[in-house]
Amino acid sequence: MEKYIDIIKKSYSDYWNYLKYELIDINHWDNFFYGLIIISLAVWILEIAFPWRKGQAIFRKDFWLDTFYMFFNFFLLNLIVLIALSNTVSELFNDMLGVVGLSVSSFQLFDLGKLPKWSGLLIFFIVSDFVQWNTHRLLHRFEWLWNFHKVHHSVKEMGFAAHLRYHWMEPVVYKSLLYIPIAIIGGFDAHDFAIVYFFTIAIGHLNHANLGWDYGFLKYIFNNPKMHIWHHAKGLPEHVRYGVNFGLTLSFWDYIFKTNFVPYDGRDIELGFEGDETFPKDFVSQELYPAFSKKQASDKSN
Repeated sequence: MEKYIDIIKKSYSDYWNYLKYELIDINHWDNFFYGLIIISLAVWILEIAFPWRKGQAIFRKDFWLDTFYMFFNFFLLNLIVLIALSNTVSELFNDMLGVVGLSVSSFQLFDLGKLPKWSGLLIFFIVSDFVQWNTHRLLHRFEWLWNFHKVHHSVKEMGFAAHLRYHWMEPVVYKSLLYIPIAIIGGFDAHDFAIVYFFTIAIGHLNHANLGWDYGFLKYIFNNPKMHIWHHAKGLPEHVRYGVNFGLTLSFWDYIFKTNFVPYDGRDIELGFEGDETFPKDFVSQELYPAFSKKQASDKSN
């Protein structure tokens, strides 16, 4: 037990030092903190210059709430729980495998670090995006996961910062399901990963932006605003009641597995989900919603 407590302490210390370094040192290109700010400002400027919904305010509904979510989920959440939890669970998993004489490396098929950089990053990107596409489907399919995902779908006016409005349990689910696939394809250079990080953040911001783009024939490869707006549609036909257009960065998973759905221009469709009128409107209540929704369901059944 002492071993795991030490891991938790070190995780907090290391991430705090890393976060301070990110805030102070602006001279390295892979600075995640300022990279997020630069991408956000760039996409926001595009929204202002080329608005799809021209009547939507620049500071749209919940703009500041989503901005807070953006920085909380990408930086403070790691400091509060995710890094310590991830490192501890990873070590515990390795220890459990060690009991039977195995390790995570036992499942490794090849080492990305030994491939040419471009091919290693491409494989990492495609594998992780496919796993996340499947994870996203699960968030819609199972009620207990959907209760967490409702936070993201409570957005009523789309804008770039809505990309990162999500409940803190979502990255726990995503990272957990990604752990083994990433272990199977081997390690990668965290410095190089910044390329993938910035690209996926940019696509995610654009998907949620007030922009009427679909990238022409590239829409069959990359997710886009005109496709993703339908993922947030409040009213969907019965045959797609569990959701559509689950791609995070790549859209071709949806086209391959027939979960694509863009029946017409969705610029003015209503966003949200059934019953969102009573969904909490503030950050704290939204974070607590899954716990209270379970309690309410339990009370109704008794």
